Amino acid sequence: MTAVVFIHGTGVREPGFSALAGRFAAGVSALRGGLRVVPYYWGGAYGAALAAGGASLPPATGTGRGPLAPGPGDDDTADWAVLYADPYAELALAAAGSAPAEELPPGSVPPDLRVRARLADLLAEGDGPAAELGPGLARAVADLAAHPLLAPAAASLAPDDLAEIAARCLTAQVVAGLLDTDAPLVPVGVTRDAVVGRLAAVLGASARGAERGVRSLALRVASSAASRAVVRRRRALTEAAHPAAGDVLRYLSRGEAVRAGLRALIAGLEPPVAIVAHSLGGIIALDTLVLTPLPQVRLLVTAGSQAPFLYESGSLPSLEHPAPLPAHVPDWLNLYDPRDLLSYLGAGLFPGRVTDIAVDSRQPFPAAHSAYWTNSEVYRHIGERLP
Repeated sequence: MTAVVFIHGTGVREPGFSALAGRFAAGVSALRGGLRVVPYYWGGAYGAALAAGGASLPPATGTGRGPLAPGPGDDDTADWAVLYADPYAELALAAAGSAPAEELPPGSVPPDLRVRARLADLLAEGDGPAAELGPGLARAVADLAAHPLLAPAAASLAPDDLAEIAARCLTAQVVAGLLDTDAPLVPVGVTRDAVVGRLAAVLGASARGAERGVRSLALRVASSAASRAVVRRRRALTEAAHPAAGDVLRYLSRGEAVRAGLRALIAGLEPPVAIVAHSLGGIIALDTLVLTPLPQVRLLVTAGSQAPFLYESGSLPSLEHPAPLPAHVPDWLNLYDPRDLLSYLGAGLFPGRVTDIAVDSRQPFPAAHSAYWTNSEVYRHIGERLP
């Protein structure tokens, strides 16, 4: 009788583990009878916990002025988070409110003509007007000038408002470019706002006072409320999410205990044994098999595993690149979902030793990382390989 050891990933605790292990046992047993499924629940004994009750968490304050309250120092931070994700968000909202396009009377000037002329002048200056942010302004200007949202947005906005929104769009594109390239330096909000003011003036906005210009009500209310809710709930969110990150850090710094627990479990099983492991569980399993020959284990299956990435980046505890996979490590089936950003490939690192197979949960990330055990493809591939 084949014994299948199932190892969970980061952040899993009871009662969730029992439900997960039960679902796995049902899924794999439906394809292959006579299996003995043996769960390895390491999260309770070896998982991360806030030992001091969360004493490391800062209080829910804003910019150092005391408890959060709506104010000019922090009420647009969440708006910028939206714009970094989609620099055209405000233009899209403005365009959605414009009237259907109609043929202009002879001699009339298209509402976007003035801003397009000013964009052409700004393009001629290159990246200079936003130099303190970083490179990318010229490309952002060219993209905005050619963007199909510009004309309908211009039709629904006053010229000053259009200039302000266009300036924020350009600024957001430059900062988003820094974030996309993991630039080590990102300007503070004061610098960013100064660039917005300068670009807005170049694009035809009147001089601004304390008012920062029109912002979509939907964008302002939704993003600001979400931002404050997240900061106020930091303790609750950390307590809910910390096992996932904490488990990884704890394992990488103090992983021998969880590996010893797995070795002891396997020592009590009759061969053949297969290990099926998810996420961090796959790292634990691979490290254990690399460090200790376990001849009764005939198959390693990983799903959504970061083990190949840790190996290539020099972070896998048991094996440093370019050292080969030891001969005593069994056949390795590595299942990954292309939409799961925490899944990696092993065949290119260990030729002839790892088989990478893509599975599709039709879920976006991060849901894709947790959808392996409800995916019939996963069980089919496992069932075909079990000894």
